[in-house]
Amino acid sequence: MTELILMGLKTAVMPQNLLANFIGTVLGIVFGALPGLSGTMGIAVLLPITYSMAPIPALSFMIAIFCGSLYGGSISAILLHTPGTPAAAATILDGYPMAQQGRANEALQEAAISSFWGGVASVVALLTIAPPLAEFSLRFGPLENFMIAIFGLTIIASISSKNMLKGLISGLVGLLMGCVGMDAITGASRYTFDIAYLQSGIGLIVALIGLFSISQVFVLASDSKDSIVDDTMIKGVKQKRLSLRDFMLYPVTYLRSSIIGIIVGIIPGAGGSIASFLGYNEARRASKTPELFGTGLREGVGASECANNAVSGGALIPMLTLGIPGSTACAVMLGGMMIHGLLPGNDLFTAQADVIYPVMCGVFFANLFFLIIGVTCAKYFAYISRVPVYMLAPAIVVLCVVGAFAINNAMIDVYIIILFGALGFFFNRYEFDVTPMVLGLILGPIGEGGLARAIQINKGVMNAVGALFRSPICVILFALSVISIVAPLWREYKKGKKEA
Repeated sequence: MTELILMGLKTAVMPQNLLANFIGTVLGIVFGALPGLSGTMGIAVLLPITYSMAPIPALSFMIAIFCGSLYGGSISAILLHTPGTPAAAATILDGYPMAQQGRANEALQEAAISSFWGGVASVVALLTIAPPLAEFSLRFGPLENFMIAIFGLTIIASISSKNMLKGLISGLVGLLMGCVGMDAITGASRYTFDIAYLQSGIGLIVALIGLFSISQVFVLASDSKDSIVDDTMIKGVKQKRLSLRDFMLYPVTYLRSSIIGIIVGIIPGAGGSIASFLGYNEARRASKTPELFGTGLREGVGASECANNAVSGGALIPMLTLGIPGSTACAVMLGGMMIHGLLPGNDLFTAQADVIYPVMCGVFFANLFFLIIGVTCAKYFAYISRVPVYMLAPAIVVLCVVGAFAINNAMIDVYIIILFGALGFFFNRYEFDVTPMVLGLILGPIGEGGLARAIQINKGVMNAVGALFRSPICVILFALSVISIVAPLWREYKKGKKEA
């Protein structure tokens, strides 16, 4: 294997492969940073360009778009309170407060650095333990996916420790929103109000654009501030040069989030949004000062972005070994692979090793490129936060409307982002956290679908419950879910007792 990895590195550094990697990374950052667009859309739009390319630069180009978009989503999340991709939603929690404090440059640099370490960890997993991890992912059936969703929903307890009731209400609203559309098992329509478009449910990207972007425009319009960050605040923040220490500020957090991202990445359908919230929550739970999370803590940005980008290599593992795409972007890349005559499976790592190992090594260079771009250009990206509100707000609206419309070429998506924008503004005004709503919207359909299929397979609810406790993975996830709920409640109880 060592010889194959060295051969892959030697081929990956060839000029044409590095150029394809660099261009793909830059385009991925652009697609990730623009609200409504995504790495999936970038790969799909630019796929025809790869038809005339050799297999190695073609695949390197597509994977670089994927990796670049995962980082690019953090730029608009930090600067504009707008997640460029769903996976960047958790980055807003600490990234945007940092921007409001005049520390946008620091937040953007941390996003690039932590994304790099998450990407590097995923490359190591991809090169060394791909087949065993892919085989392990086959053990995740409907019940395991259901328990993954339950474990993800328990994060609401940690996020909402300041006001549990409001957090639960927000999460419940998200779960109800996730029920909109046609039931995957029975085919019954739910909460569609006879609107044919809603049969497929509410699009996640559309909902996120409304909740975070349009609502923030309403906030900016109702605020008396001239810009997100004023010059007096920026002058009050001590600007420091980037040192070697900044590249390894939170090694334990990076390692923990990387492991979470890789594991979540190999589970088909899970995605970076779940990984980023799990990484953020685990960092908060392990911290000695969990109350600082959400107030502009650099570690919060690092935890979510590291887990988010570790998904890249994890999602490629089942795609390359089993032909099971770990995400929608991987599904598009799988089609691109087949166009170039590459079929997933054992032959890809043996007979076609001269192609696939350079491509896997190329993932490292994609991460290196966005690290260089992110660190060197962070201060220029940060200038966006100083743009006057009367110019910034209309620009955000235009980007959001165009992005929402471009997803399905449907005007109803524009109406939906306005509706979710009003809902987000209402929640913000009355101090409801929208994060539990996002978790409910993402994890609700995953949990419901897994439970419904498990009941069908086991021919009854009680049989499915019995099967749940016979699965070691489900038992472990159940125990982690209980700990995730009890830990913040116990911490609050001890804190209240100490104050008393």
